[in-house]
Amino acid sequence: MTRPLIAVPCRFAATTSALRYAAEVTARALAEAVYAAGGEPFMMHPAEPAGAASRLARADGLLLPGGGDLAPSTYGADTVHDRVYDVDATQDAFDLACARHALAVGLPTLAVCRGLQVVNVALGGTLTQDMPVHHRHVLHRVTLTPDSTIARATGTTELDASCYHHQSVDRLAPGLRSTGTTPDGTVESLEPTSPTGWFTAVQWHPEDTARTDPTQHSLFTTLTEAAHRHARR
Repeated sequence: MTRPLIAVPCRFAATTSALRYAAEVTARALAEAVYAAGGEPFMMHPAEPAGAASRLARADGLLLPGGGDLAPSTYGADTVHDRVYDVDATQDAFDLACARHALAVGLPTLAVCRGLQVVNVALGGTLTQDMPVHHRHVLHRVTLTPDSTIARATGTTELDASCYHHQSVDRLAPGLRSTGTTPDGTVESLEPTSPTGWFTAVQWHPEDTARTDPTQHSLFTTLTEAAHRHARR
């Protein structure tokens, strides 16, 4: 069976050990998780946000990955916390365009960490620029909403999630609902209230443990299965 193309917008990196110049990168664990689930990772150059829709037309699914922070101006903030890092206007504009297109046309989508924040901002939500207590290098227990997309994909309403983030959802965007939280109330998953296709966003990094945790691996297999169905249509 032909592997569905899962578009993954690359991340800009100032330096890499194997190259002489600045690079565009994708986390190896993320690409491997997509491939292990039967998908073909399709790395996209973040450029020309206005053309994102036409470029995504060849993709069967979308994975919005983690990365640096969104510019606070994208969600209407007029101040910038001193812990905001790795902001890139081109990256922001491209990711936001991809999220809006996927939501509009029903392109199967899994958004991870920064990706969840992109989805929230794309629809008019806001972010906490620096959490009082960071969720970095921690394994959190997440409670999922029964009968949500994420609960159906993972087959559970309780899971352990590998987290690495210092920002979180502040005001949830209209048209989205929280489907998973940690004990401190942090939104750890969300989805559209009226989805046009398979779509879920998680604040944690399922790729960290997908190789050994079937629950996390199921997010990638469910994305790939949805991408297969989308391709047939």
